[in-house]
Amino acid sequence: MNPILLINPNTSQATTQMMLEIARASLGDQAEVRGLTMPSGVPMIVEEHDLRAAADAVGALDVGDACGVIVAAFGDPGIDALRRRLTVPVVGIGEAAMHAAAQHGRFGIATTTPALAASIDKKVRQLGLAAAFTGAHFTPGDPTQRGNDPEALEAALAEAVRACVETDGAQAVVIGGGPLGRAAQALGQRFAIPVIGPVPAACRAILRALNEH
Repeated sequence: MNPILLINPNTSQATTQMMLEIARASLGDQAEVRGLTMPSGVPMIVEEHDLRAAADAVGALDVGDACGVIVAAFGDPGIDALRRRLTVPVVGIGEAAMHAAAQHGRFGIATTTPALAASIDKKVRQLGLAAAFTGAHFTPGDPTQRGNDPEALEAALAEAVRACVETDGAQAVVIGGGPLGRAAQALGQRFAIPVIGPVPAACRAILRALNEH
């Protein structure tokens, strides 16, 4: 089987490498995965215009001989255009994580990008999950600086997860962002409810799609 292609819709090579490590651990020997980092754009998608620009760029990508594609940004930019063009399965980390969380009941989202609140709500509605969605909670401060201090990032996201559970009654919480993958892994060990990492959720979804393809 040809490799799965994991597309990082931003320009951070470090983020791509981190997500690849998580994906490879999730896939094990079931599939090979390679990464692609966008050559232009932004190092982190934090605004609506970043998401729109990434959608245009990702939607036009040549994915080569990939057997399947993971779009590894939480807004799943370009996923519809890729699905229209390609005959192989295409999975977004946002949609995969939300569907996985909804299997546990009512779910919330904890993330770092308040400027993307409207697009998150829109995505939930598009997926038909609005009735299960308890809402999103966002960390304070500049999201582009959060990743520079992993311990502070994890602590801030833990507070957002706690708010989803204690204030909103969420039964599962999605960590909303590919660059938040390491924090998602750590937070999964800290809470009794499921804390969904988007990259592992997408890996599970792409394996199911490949088996059905």
